[in-house]
Amino acid sequence: MPLIDGKTDDLAEVARAARAWHDGAALDDIRRAAPFVHLTGRFEVPDHDPARLTESEWQSMRLEAGELESAWQETYQALIEAAHSEPTLRALYPFTSHWALRFSTTTRPRLTVVGPCLTANSDGMYGVGKGFIIEDLGRFATAHEAVALAARQLPSGLGPIALGG
Repeated sequence: MPLIDGKTDDLAEVARAARAWHDGAALDDIRRAAPFVHLTGRFEVPDHDPARLTESEWQSMRLEAGELESAWQETYQALIEAAHSEPTLRALYPFTSHWALRFSTTTRPRLTVVGPCLTANSDGMYGVGKGFIIEDLGRFATAHEAVALAARQLPSGLGPIALGG
């Protein structure tokens, strides 16, 4: 998962970013060396603590949702924020695939998917489904309604997040 990204046509800036990374520079120092660099919101978790990795992934997902340049950015951001505000979902490791929000009881690289899939649709509606991008559990007018159903669908007795690999 990227800690930084960015776009530039200046290969010298790319080289400066790569050199800073190679030399072990902190993320903020890499950004100072190459201003095109964008910090993704994921922070380095040197001890690979699963709880901190989960917090980091939520932080990144929320930042990404706020910066998304898309017609459905507000809908998607509302879904991410609603899911983050639900304690049972916030305790799980979040991930997306094709902009569908899913949850895991383990961190990357080996995810253990749990619970339903949530989607933010271009029509402003929110979907909840048992499978990937299937709305068989319902469509809702608000992100909070979709998130509430998803939280109720979680199995009981989920333990703390574990490392996934």
